[in-house]
Amino acid sequence: MFGIFKKKTKAEKLQEKYNKLMKQWHELSSTNRAESDKKYTEANAILEQIENLKKI
Repeated sequence: MFGIFKKKTKAEKLQEKYNKLMKQWHELSSTNRAESDKKYTEANAILEQIENLKKI
């Protein structure tokens, strides 16, 4: 019930952004290969940030 007041950590925000980009990548993969590749590159950059946060 009180979970609505809980603030998300930076890692949680990045994970949501990563999931959103991967979903877009998958949808574009069959229609627009260039845009699909851009989304995949963005998602990988965010994944690296998430991994760096876990190391700390």
